[in-house]
Amino acid sequence: MSADAPARSRPLLLTDDPHLLDEVLGLAGRAGADVEVAPDPAAARSRYGPAPLVLVGADLAEACVRARLPRRPGVIIVGFRSDDSDPPWQLAERLGAEHIALLPSGAPWLSDRLSGLVGGGSAGATVAVLGARGGAGATVLACGLAVTAVRLGLRALMVDGDPFGGGLDLVFGWEGVEGLRWSGLAHTAGAVGVPALERALPGEGALAVLSCDRTDGPAVPLDAMLAALEAGRRGWDLTVVDLPRRFDDASLAALAAADHALLVVPAELRACAAAARVATEALRHVGSMSLVVRRPAPGNLSPKDISRALGLPLAGTLRSEPAIARGLERGQPPAADGQGALADLCTRLVGHLGATRVAA
Repeated sequence: MSADAPARSRPLLLTDDPHLLDEVLGLAGRAGADVEVAPDPAAARSRYGPAPLVLVGADLAEACVRARLPRRPGVIIVGFRSDDSDPPWQLAERLGAEHIALLPSGAPWLSDRLSGLVGGGSAGATVAVLGARGGAGATVLACGLAVTAVRLGLRALMVDGDPFGGGLDLVFGWEGVEGLRWSGLAHTAGAVGVPALERALPGEGALAVLSCDRTDGPAVPLDAMLAALEAGRRGWDLTVVDLPRRFDDASLAALAAADHALLVVPAELRACAAAARVATEALRHVGSMSLVVRRPAPGNLSPKDISRALGLPLAGTLRSEPAIARGLERGQPPAADGQGALADLCTRLVGHLGATRVAA
């Protein structure tokens, strides 16, 4: 992760149909959107995750399913309406598409969607945080990032991706606060309105939290995760997703949607060995990952040694702060006062993650 966040990618169109290509590029031009084009899934793979919106031509939708492109929010199947065939609903479900736009009747809707991407800063950044082992400190870092973003004048959405983590509402002391949890989004399909989601979620000021609760099922629903991530991209400056080490469909979708992933690794031999396996799997789905090494180091492993061994850039280090652990027991979120090593690291990381606004 460089000190200068990269410019956000352009929307991606996958099609080998010249007629469809002309129609979509014409719509995009009138909407003021600059679209990247890929003629097949292989050419699209490296751009599929980072793109803010993916338009899959009906001619290539089946090929994209066979290519096992990762699940992600913001995928739309685009084609032409035919009087003798139904829209490809089953294909859309297999691909994880949130909408089918059939031209010409779907042109106004598609034009509006493309127009919403115009004007830099219209889409927020997404970061996934995961630990090399249980107790690594990933949840503390994830919540610290969200809290710090708000302290710096940004809007942040904290997303709980670990149904066995006990619920992130506990970290913020909001377990008794009424509001939407994952169970309330379990049957969501397609886009979620940002204002409605913001009103429904527990939150305070510019921070909103979508948490698991103690009665949710063993997995976060994939469709709900996709909808939440897309809403986060549209409605918040920074979306932080706290992920488990064992990935399910929802976790993989979050990795595919993330602009960057942070892997928290205690400076211990077994944790480093575990981190190698976690990183290998995660990097199949996310294009950018760096390490946060947590000290102390019982065997004198240095952060630079760990970075070299794992082949991943070092984003920073963390040291133990007993005050954070005590605060968590009382529902006091980490880094809330802006003091200490965690707050310093989170301040630097938020500045590097590509959030759309910075504090004056």
